[in-house]
Amino acid sequence: MLTCKGNLVMRRTFGVMAALALMATSGANAAETIYVGGYGGSVEQAFKEKIIPAFEAKTGAKVVYVPGNSTDILAKMQAQRGHQEMSVAMMDDGPMYQAVGQGLCAKLDDAATKDIYPNARMIGDKSIGTGFVATGLAYNKEVFAKNGWKAPTSWLDLADPKYKQKVVIPPIINGYGLLTLVMMARLNGGGEEKIDPGFDAMIKKIAPNVLAWEPSPGKMAEMLQTGEAALVVWGNGRVQSVIDQGAPVEFVYPKEGAVALMTSACVIEGAPQSKLGQQFVQNLLTPEVQTLLATTQGYGPVNKNVKLSAEVMKRVVSGPDKVNALVAPNYDIINAKRAEWTNRWNRAVER
Repeated sequence: MLTCKGNLVMRRTFGVMAALALMATSGANAAETIYVGGYGGSVEQAFKEKIIPAFEAKTGAKVVYVPGNSTDILAKMQAQRGHQEMSVAMMDDGPMYQAVGQGLCAKLDDAATKDIYPNARMIGDKSIGTGFVATGLAYNKEVFAKNGWKAPTSWLDLADPKYKQKVVIPPIINGYGLLTLVMMARLNGGGEEKIDPGFDAMIKKIAPNVLAWEPSPGKMAEMLQTGEAALVVWGNGRVQSVIDQGAPVEFVYPKEGAVALMTSACVIEGAPQSKLGQQFVQNLLTPEVQTLLATTQGYGPVNKNVKLSAEVMKRVVSGPDKVNALVAPNYDIINAKRAEWTNRWNRAVER
């Protein structure tokens, strides 16, 4: 039988042990927190409600999601070079090529590229596509019906004077504005290597029709839903999220071709939790997550083992035939000229 003194000693001992265990657990949890930078809007919602909780349950880690557009995420990576806080970055393929070129992305484990379509593997395997997106037009069907307008069919419809103050396009830094500029150049006798015709068209024909150069996905969705924006340039996945909310909206693949835009991910070079980062990227490529992204965001799967329902397949870019039908931008030229074009756009287009 223990004495009172013995009981006191044991209680103190257990108390110390419990405190040490709590400290160790707290330290472990803190060490296993991973910061992931990615898109806002409906994508952020899908990650916070579905993808992240499942990953946390599987790994025991805590994931902090840092929302922003692609240029925001790239700017954070550049500013934190050498002392990164984020471990994973998710962004459009154009800015991702910039990040890789600047040495901001680490080589992915071989497991990340298993079962992935070859055209989703990015140069050097330091980043990888996570979804295929078509950039085209979207319109509010009620507004068009009220005005007796036919559905848009062409990129050149953006220049039609009847849409004055009814067009909304994200800015050039967002990516969609950049792809609009490229298509205007291509359709007016130029291209990535000869961008002047694109700027001429944007300044003289399209800018007068633009109500807003809107960077926020949430605001963009709201304007399209309410009809404040009758015609927009956006990705099929973003548009599908608006449709799923019951809005009278439709996505259009322009007759000249929708532009390929691939969502992508990389583990950041020098990331504080690189092993967890590799696991997170690999998780994005699993059939389960790829199916979820296709169903909720309209992303075309990059994992060739994904089986989608016929209904979902109609809404997304799925399979090599659909992917190969998209217009592919020349990012070698674009990224070399991006800063120059952005400055020119800010001075002359968004005045």
